[in-house]
Amino acid sequence: MTDAKPPGHLRPARLEQVAGTSGTGRDTTGGAATGAGTGGAARPAREDGMATGVGTAGAKPQGAHARANPAAELGFSGDPHQRGDPGDSMLHAQRVWDASLATNRLDDAGVNVERQRVETRDVTAAVGLLVDGWPGDVRDCVQSVMDHTDATVLALDLGNIDGAGDVLADLAERYPERITVWHVAEAPHWREGTATWGESRTKLLRLDESDVHVLMDTSIALRGDALTPLVAAIAEGAVAAGWRGMEPSDGRPAGPGRVRALTGELMAVRRSAALGALPEDANYGRNADLELSLGLRGELVVPDGSLPVERLSAHEVSPGYQERESRHNYDGVLRMLHAS
Repeated sequence: MTDAKPPGHLRPARLEQVAGTSGTGRDTTGGAATGAGTGGAARPAREDGMATGVGTAGAKPQGAHARANPAAELGFSGDPHQRGDPGDSMLHAQRVWDASLATNRLDDAGVNVERQRVETRDVTAAVGLLVDGWPGDVRDCVQSVMDHTDATVLALDLGNIDGAGDVLADLAERYPERITVWHVAEAPHWREGTATWGESRTKLLRLDESDVHVLMDTSIALRGDALTPLVAAIAEGAVAAGWRGMEPSDGRPAGPGRVRALTGELMAVRRSAALGALPEDANYGRNADLELSLGLRGELVVPDGSLPVERLSAHEVSPGYQERESRHNYDGVLRMLHAS
């Protein structure tokens, strides 16, 4: 599969920060927040005489054992509908505060993610999985993508270890329009086979036709729509967005906001950009994700807020193998850091 045409629904990659620059702090795509509270517009007064604003949620209609006009006691104009003086700074501040609270409640109710879904409805995304055993986790991982997102799944079954490939086949039969599986005889390199992380990931990238490719481990599952905020950040101009960020020089966690590297547990990337940056010679995935991050040209971000992601279990490999291959991959990271 070649990248014959640029993704038609993504903005050009940009250099400035996507998350954390402006807005309410809950807007993971950056920029000014939309809706109530952005312009200080006053909400229309209720015709039934109910009071609005902070501390008035339990107010009774006028005439129902309530004071005639509590607004007058607070220095407002005292007219029957409590409209007040448009030039009154106290009233204006109250209305802005009310509107801001309303926006916060909408964000808390998930409206922000729903807005991002609408904005990214034309951006295609696919989740790429390398399946190397742990059939129970594979089922939970793939089912969570089916339950909480509209993304397709592209899975490479490496050797049907412990029957994990059979689990994939069952899921693909249940969701034929959304799950595509390729079964290969080679077991993964980290489980005494010959299939390496770099070449396997590259195959998935080249088989994908989506705008956004999502690297995901079968050791995690989604407990909500964790992909939409990542895709939204990319649609706004980031080259990649992920669940967790890392400082590649010393391994410290990084984010939210702009980061130098992302971990490969859950990482969305512009597919066209990843094709030239993924380290195809990496035998093992640990630290190879950092090398991928450093090879990308553009901005990498971790969205604000906590994404609904759960770690299922630790997929351990031989300690000696892990130490050797992780060290090898990290040497590549250090070379890239020195070169930059």
